Amino acid sequence: MDTHTKLRLGTRGSPLALAQAHETQARLASAFPELAGAVEIEIIKTTGDAVLDRPLAEIGGKGLFTKEIDEALLDGRIDLAVHSMKDVPTLIPDGTVMAALLPREDVRDAFISIKAKSLADLPPGAVVGTASLRRQAQILAKRPDLRVQSLRGNVQTRLRKIEEGVADATLLAMAGLRRLKLEHHVASAIDTADLLPAVAQGAIGIACRSDDARMRAYLAALNDGETELRVTAERAFLTVLDGSCRTPIAALAVIEKGKMRFEGLVASPDGKKILHARRDGEAKDAAVMGADAGRELLVQMGPEFKITV
Repeated sequence: MDTHTKLRLGTRGSPLALAQAHETQARLASAFPELAGAVEIEIIKTTGDAVLDRPLAEIGGKGLFTKEIDEALLDGRIDLAVHSMKDVPTLIPDGTVMAALLPREDVRDAFISIKAKSLADLPPGAVVGTASLRRQAQILAKRPDLRVQSLRGNVQTRLRKIEEGVADATLLAMAGLRRLKLEHHVASAIDTADLLPAVAQGAIGIACRSDDARMRAYLAALNDGETELRVTAERAFLTVLDGSCRTPIAALAVIEKGKMRFEGLVASPDGKKILHARRDGEAKDAAVMGADAGRELLVQMGPEFKITV
């Protein structure tokens, strides 16, 4: 094999992250036969993976799942970086570009429990384990009688904790369960009208160095235009609100026949206050729609909508 064609693809080491890396690897080989067998996966340990005993909000937020991978990309240790887009901070590092978004998976959250079929079926006082303030706020808005406790770890770890009775239920992304072929653990999929997903949930992004024309050409062939527009709207909303793991924020953009329907929300962590914004327009105006919805909510937000640590 020509060593010039070897590419190093950086990823986290969780089973889900590796599944996403292998999907990227396969798509590159399918689009460019010369890359078959030439894309090497390199596992990079991130702070978010290493610190599991505290909520993300306490240790710095989302960037903890991407920082070390971005550093490896900028240092030239890897050529490509695969990220779950919902883990990517609103500002990506100078010198890098998110050059491809793969076709988006199921955006819904999954209800996981061996004791109930849905949130509505849980008895008063039941414990829902989640590290997501977005999920916590929306759960408590609907069921203030439930208790929410922090539950972290990769997908398999959280499934095991439910089986062990650490909590009565948890919520996981359908996208991740589908990619890991673990859908059989799902008690029910939660409609987005009942629980709005995280910004960019179900989307995989692939980054490279901004000045790497060769990588950008490869990734351009993998980019899914509709996913890019949807994620653009949702991340524009997040950017205006300066969203992090300290603020419960959710958003979803849907495209049908060139038209986009956008919904975003921001909530107080206890779920007692939720603000919604909706927009309908042309899909090409994705960034404008998301940002405009964010500004609408920004002027309505009070200090109760953020937690400080």
